[in-house]
Amino acid sequence: MSKRNSQSAKTAARERLRQERERQAKRDRARRQVIVAASVVGVLAAAGGIGYAVVQMNKPSYWEALKDASVVAPANTTGTKGTTVVIGKDSAKKTLKIYEDPRCPVCAQFEQVVGSTVKKDIDDGKFKLQFISGTFLDAHDNGTGSKNALSALGAALNVSPEAFLEYKTALYSAKWHPDEQTDKFKDDSYLIKVADTVPALKNNTKFQDAVKKGTYDAWAMAMSKTFDDNKDGVTGTPSFVMDGKKLSDGKVILTVADFNSAVDAALKG
Repeated sequence: MSKRNSQSAKTAARERLRQERERQAKRDRARRQVIVAASVVGVLAAAGGIGYAVVQMNKPSYWEALKDASVVAPANTTGTKGTTVVIGKDSAKKTLKIYEDPRCPVCAQFEQVVGSTVKKDIDDGKFKLQFISGTFLDAHDNGTGSKNALSALGAALNVSPEAFLEYKTALYSAKWHPDEQTDKFKDDSYLIKVADTVPALKNNTKFQDAVKKGTYDAWAMAMSKTFDDNKDGVTGTPSFVMDGKKLSDGKVILTVADFNSAVDAALKG
């Protein structure tokens, strides 16, 4: 082989090596760009995921969001957002306020023992009854049953005051009222099952649709706020107030005798 050919071969080899190095360098740069881009995407995705999680954590629950929602008030109500619920004869001169929570076990005890006496007094015109319900036990026991049951009571009130009182009695009954720690009232199907024991609500599609659709959910939240903002100094349930004064000086009333004594004293006052 001539020196010329030998030199040409070396030059060609060096050129091929240079080109190969350039191609490798390009591949390395491209690979680095892909890695960087993927890292950026990953960071953004992670940030987006964190952001989404933060938004979800700070997003109000369904029930909390209803605090500012438009209220559909049931029939047989008056006052702001339909939160004044008074049942009884117009001839009754005084009104007894009863403060309750649907999940309250003591309210259930009162209803089971004294409920029929209260109903008789209303029918006899002894006093009118103003119903005020809170839902604080949901927060205490981590549930939604008080709010959901209160909404269903609104649906019953929309049917009639009588249906409302009968349904309230059924919800508080020994057969249907759940243990405080068991949030059965959160289920619409359970509330409808209880309602089927009330003649005016049994197979009542209008009532059932209102329960399933949550027609009175916002009303329940408005009523709950009325309880929270009450000017009677009531913080627990059941509580009874007449003429701005608590009955029995804060003593829990659980017998007919205690109830009659407290009410009669208030009526005279």
